[in-house]
Amino acid sequence: MWTWIHKLGSPPHAFRILERLAPWLGWAALIVILEGAYWGLVRAPADYQQGEGFRILYVHAPAAWMSLFVYVLMALAAAVGLIWRIKLAHAAAAACAPVGASFTFLALATGSIWGKPMWGTWWVWDARLTSELILLFLYLGYMALRSSFDDRDRADRASAVLAIVGVINVPIIHYSVEWWTTLHQPASVTRLAKPAIALPMLVPLFIMLAGYQLYFGWLLCRRLQGEILRRERSAGWLKEIG
Repeated sequence: MWTWIHKLGSPPHAFRILERLAPWLGWAALIVILEGAYWGLVRAPADYQQGEGFRILYVHAPAAWMSLFVYVLMALAAAVGLIWRIKLAHAAAAACAPVGASFTFLALATGSIWGKPMWGTWWVWDARLTSELILLFLYLGYMALRSSFDDRDRADRASAVLAIVGVINVPIIHYSVEWWTTLHQPASVTRLAKPAIALPMLVPLFIMLAGYQLYFGWLLCRRLQGEILRRERSAGWLKEIG
């Protein structure tokens, strides 16, 4: 097992794995997202209160879930890089940041689009919305901090500390609807009791989430390959694959 982990931390070995994995993830993501979109936009019944407007859920909810998932993954990678000094882990964290920021922005934008007809306003300083906005700032701050250093090792260490400290915002986002009085609806899927969403609406939601996960996997592969190329641009093994 340790031999496999050691190989995975090797830039040449990781680059070759990513090159083989990326096309499978990309095509799978396309198929699953198209299937989920068809189920959600065409086959799922309209909500009895929100009408057809509820369908933005199939873009908004997976994006919101992914914004948290990617940040936790980024923080874990940063911690691995900081503790065990594995440079590939820092590269993985750096590759996660723009993707996570994009998911967070998409969640905020689609939430505002939904909120205008449902709440009568584009934005409220709700606990869930505000903490999600802070998450976007954490992503942007991580990227800005990295770019502020000329020395890559110092950039890796400083940004890793920020990523690890910022992970405290993730449970705040998740539990904000339970800890404070908010306009945002409480959990309707990830709860111990039976989900509050009917099965014909729930199935395409999970399909879309799976599609988002696959899409993130594809993006991570490609961005991590780019990070490896930037970090290893003078390495001899690049000439072998060039």
